Amino acid sequence: MTLQFSLGSAAPETVETPCVVVGVYEGGVLTSAAARVNTAAQGAIKQQMESGDITGKAGSTTVMFAPAGLAAKRVLVVGLGAQKSFDAARYQKICLESTRALGRLPIDSAVSYLSEVDVPNRDAAWRVRTAALGADHAAYRYTATFKPREKPAQTELGAIQFTASDDAVTGLDQAKAMAEGIRFARELANLPPNICNPAYIAEQATQFAERHDKVSCNVLDHVEMEKLGFGSLLAVGRGSVNKPKLVVLNYQGGNADDKPYAFVGKGITFDTGGISLKPGPGMEEMKFDMGGAAGVLGAFVATVKMNLPVNLVCVVPAVENMPDGDAYRPSDVLTSLSGLTIEVLNTDAEGRLILCDALTYTAQTFQPQAIIDAATLTGACVIALGKHATGLMSKHDDLAAELLAAGELTLDRAWRLPLWDDYQTQLDSGFADVANIGGKSAGAITAGCFLARFTEGQRWAHLDIAGTAWDEGRKGLATGRPVSLLTQWLIDRTATSH
Repeated sequence: MTLQFSLGSAAPETVETPCVVVGVYEGGVLTSAAARVNTAAQGAIKQQMESGDITGKAGSTTVMFAPAGLAAKRVLVVGLGAQKSFDAARYQKICLESTRALGRLPIDSAVSYLSEVDVPNRDAAWRVRTAALGADHAAYRYTATFKPREKPAQTELGAIQFTASDDAVTGLDQAKAMAEGIRFARELANLPPNICNPAYIAEQATQFAERHDKVSCNVLDHVEMEKLGFGSLLAVGRGSVNKPKLVVLNYQGGNADDKPYAFVGKGITFDTGGISLKPGPGMEEMKFDMGGAAGVLGAFVATVKMNLPVNLVCVVPAVENMPDGDAYRPSDVLTSLSGLTIEVLNTDAEGRLILCDALTYTAQTFQPQAIIDAATLTGACVIALGKHATGLMSKHDDLAAELLAAGELTLDRAWRLPLWDDYQTQLDSGFADVANIGGKSAGAITAGCFLARFTEGQRWAHLDIAGTAWDEGRKGLATGRPVSLLTQWLIDRTATSH
């Protein structure tokens, strides 16, 4: 079930709803909505805070059933933590936790007053958008490959109304579009590799284009790519019966003569490592190796749904990396679409080999204003930055600053790593123009340096989302990152161009 969002302005003590949601800080400090509920309910919230049943600890939740004096059947009291240190990241956390708590109740709707909570340096539109996106993220359920349920065991949460002024409408509209893009990305990445293969990604993109004006889709198959000279990309897919596809989506939301922005996403639908076979434990997570493709497609969906006045191209090289009698080998030398030759030192460094051809094709075909690629590229980036920050690399300080700012605003944050030429010597090869790996040190950076060789003359940035695209573990789900970051970056471009 997809959550529905709306805006309202009713007083918390008079609104008729299965549940109102209010926030309280540590130390007995009530928000204005909580204070109104407390007064109408003869001090019920204060009493529970004094008894220690409600602590105000960040993310804690307490349900009060049928308090006298209120039109609502329940009150969900959410802890906001210490007021003096309350910030945007904590706000996002409490929006997530409140929705999880609502999802455990036998209710179909709720009215949330968390969107009224003051967040330093953030306006009402941002609060509503962040609350709605947090709620949608928490409410997401993956069901595609489970046996269908005959009917829900209890009433399910289907709608949340946020209280805010009319100037927050933009935030809600953006949230609806971004949530749709994030769900699209998460669903695609969560699907098993026997369903989500290169042909499936191509099919989903084609169907999306057919449903939307201003959107067209072109899919190149392996025969067409061979004629064009995609020697690097095609080598990676040689060991699989699922043949590679290059998926190209085009959205014409701007003026006909405006150069497009371009997103390129790594779409390795399953990565065994090829001949350089990965260890067995954890290999099941390699269905998420198309997280970059899912992310740029999700950002494309959000952009179209928001009807942003930009031209956008989304290019996805979709390939499966398998070991086979025809698989490419360590020490093979490949000729890329750019003409540069590549010595393969490790077939598990395959993402950069499909991206380099896709980046060359994108630059040559569309001459974009800027190219941003997103890829679950290196384990080294996870070691460097963990699961919280996306690795950002670019030789363009202005573009890097724009992306960092978009990440800060959406809390889909990135951290910049250097892309100095000093690192390029690690990619020297005795048998080709460049090697596909640069040794143990600075693995995330040398991967970026490899891609930089195929984007010379382009305004380009690289997002390594290996740590941020999915939650670890057997039950870990795709996160939908960096849909928010990329979409916000495009929103910002429309603001600066008008």
